[in-house]
Amino acid sequence: MHQKLIQLILQKIKLSDKEIDLCVHYFEPVLYAKNVVLEKEDKIPNYLYFVVSGFVRLFHYNEKGDEITTHINCPPGFITAYSHFVNQTKSDQNLECITECELLRIKKVDLDLLIQESPAFKDFSFLVFQQSLSYNEKRSKELATLSAEKRYLKLLNEHPEILHNVPMQYIASFLGMNPKSLSRIRKQIIK
Repeated sequence: MHQKLIQLILQKIKLSDKEIDLCVHYFEPVLYAKNVVLEKEDKIPNYLYFVVSGFVRLFHYNEKGDEITTHINCPPGFITAYSHFVNQTKSDQNLECITECELLRIKKVDLDLLIQESPAFKDFSFLVFQQSLSYNEKRSKELATLSAEKRYLKLLNEHPEILHNVPMQYIASFLGMNPKSLSRIRKQIIK
């Protein structure tokens, strides 16, 4: 399972054999069934997860008690309630497997050790942080400026695999709309 993570890192950063061994040592492979909640709100996130296969979502509850999906991870990629994981504070987010998932996970203390022991991992973690910031800025702008239909078409174009693996209510929430609106948009596009 580590191979996907190592390949992703090698696209950006050179790793020595020792650094590859450190990666294998610190990242624990785990398998989870569909609908397993990995991290719960009101708790400090235990792990940063790397999604090898499957789909994971980050969500919270609004004041009405409705689930609001804020992130859906397409493999390969990292996911956690990031600022809470980094700062080791209680999260207001839940992390859930949408499908059966193969994951690699690392505790904060182990991530800190890995970054201390490996300049390459320090550089890579900085790149991941930059990509996360960039993604969140882009997503905020799109939610504010694109119509619901354009947001759906963009998701369809960039990540069609989500539509085959993620329930429509999660997709609708992620796109900032209700399921009925998404259904209407999908029907209009099919015509």
